[in-house]
Amino acid sequence: MKRALVGDIGGTNARFALWENNRMHSVQVFATADYTSPEQAIGAYLQAQGLSKGDLGAVCLAVAGPVSGDEFRFTNNHWRLSRQAFCKALQIERLLLINDFTAMALGMTRLQPDERRTVCAGEPETGRPAVVIGPGTGLGVGTLLGLEDGRWMALPGEGGHVDLPVGSAREAQIREQIASETGHVSAETVLSGGGLLRLYQAICALDGQPATLQSPAAITDAALAGEPLALAVIEQFCRFLGRVAGNNVLTLGGRGGVYIVGGIIPRFAELFLRSGFADSFAEKGCMSGYFKNVPVWLVTAEFSGLLGAGVALQQAG
Repeated sequence: MKRALVGDIGGTNARFALWENNRMHSVQVFATADYTSPEQAIGAYLQAQGLSKGDLGAVCLAVAGPVSGDEFRFTNNHWRLSRQAFCKALQIERLLLINDFTAMALGMTRLQPDERRTVCAGEPETGRPAVVIGPGTGLGVGTLLGLEDGRWMALPGEGGHVDLPVGSAREAQIREQIASETGHVSAETVLSGGGLLRLYQAICALDGQPATLQSPAAITDAALAGEPLALAVIEQFCRFLGRVAGNNVLTLGGRGGVYIVGGIIPRFAELFLRSGFADSFAEKGCMSGYFKNVPVWLVTAEFSGLLGAGVALQQAG
């Protein structure tokens, strides 16, 4: 049987690996800005691995955005993909395209014990959905459900684009300040890399402070150094994430637990663990008791999306 390739393509980076005997190896990361198409990036990966077109039997790509039809247009980068043209260009027999958070959700089934940290203690209920949510270039939300035959179902969706929930007068002011610049304010408008900068600018405007920091990384670094305004921004970011995650648990009956993934939160993990996330997560009035014993984990595994793409290939047979 020919080896397969798995890929996890986000707005900023594309990660590729080989999948053989239901295991992943030879991971490499490519900047999407450096390549005109996924075919070109995969060609560079194959060359680096000493492989040629036609050496792959199948490819599974986890992609950011809704998947349907022959052509896929990536949500947060300039790439496009035609299934037919892709298979012809790389001489592959089968291409499986799945939503990136479908892959991320499936990747949770391969987590090792040392690849997650407890945010809220609890025990996942068997047979109940788990929520997978992660701020990165955008905000991804997925659902993981165990099936009776031991397989896993990941439900794709676009939950990052729900309206941003607010739980206080201050948060309402922040939302209105952002709305004056962007119009509609989705959860992703704030809970993403660009959203962190947007949140900082809104808080500066409300408090009459100069917005001197110019990037999400600069805000994170300032918070880690103890700068009060940056700390307040990170705290508010975590509280908004708690509200969105809690809403998903209520909507889905997600008592199987919540996995916090993505590239942003691990950069300030200790601040996150000490933040008001847990309070906002369960702050649901008469339904606050619903969250008792619902576990929340911060995932530290580096390539969960790639692993999930492999699981998708494995389950597809």
